[in-house]
Amino acid sequence: MPNSLVRDYKTGGRITVHIAPHSHDDVGWLKTVDEYFDGSRKDLQWTNVEVELTTVINALLADPARKFSEVEMKFFSMWFNEQSTDMQEKVRGLVKSGQLELINGGWSMHDEACPTYEDMINNMMIGHDFIMKEFGVKPRIGWTIDPFGHSNFNTRLYAELGFDAFFFARLDYQDKNKRMNEKEMEYVWMPNKETLGSEVNILTHVLYAHYSSPSGFGFDVLDNDPVWINDKDSEDYNADTEAAKLI
Repeated sequence: MPNSLVRDYKTGGRITVHIAPHSHDDVGWLKTVDEYFDGSRKDLQWTNVEVELTTVINALLADPARKFSEVEMKFFSMWFNEQSTDMQEKVRGLVKSGQLELINGGWSMHDEACPTYEDMINNMMIGHDFIMKEFGVKPRIGWTIDPFGHSNFNTRLYAELGFDAFFFARLDYQDKNKRMNEKEMEYVWMPNKETLGSEVNILTHVLYAHYSSPSGFGFDVLDNDPVWINDKDSEDYNADTEAAKLI
């Protein structure tokens, strides 16, 4: 994940800001899978996954310092299968170098409350099968930032898939406030302590700002103006004040 060093305006020292660009594409929700992919029905939702993936891959190929995490294998497989042999080989190179990391790796980012455990297993199995066949790698990170609630079974599943860690975003506001106040947003989840013990324990991290940018620092079509205008000759120069806000 790219790091950005920002000078602390209070102490003169530096803090490290971790920026984690990642996909978040619903495999069906407001639109059908095809409508999400091709960008149609903008009256329902603006997303165009095909364009998103094309621009992300081109950006990665243009600069080896850039990184991106791709989550939903249904959409990624649709895009990948449309590409030329040459482009497919370039994408395999991005995966091999670590610029493009396939995280979670399920066909979708599945719910954890409604489906049966067979459905959850099948969702991961289909996605991981695609990844292994095309790229010869196994995902290492669990990434379920949008399901409304989390289950012991899903955590155990991620541990038994060999994931190194598990990231999520949604939790009860009282739980989140307590964890924020006590600095316990990161912990080891033990889903089956009595029977399987540490074999299914997994490092777990709760995202600080849900899965969106912190307030005032979103740079999408629906959010804020450009930040860090660093030309001191410009009347709009704001790099110093914006950096202070971020800190």
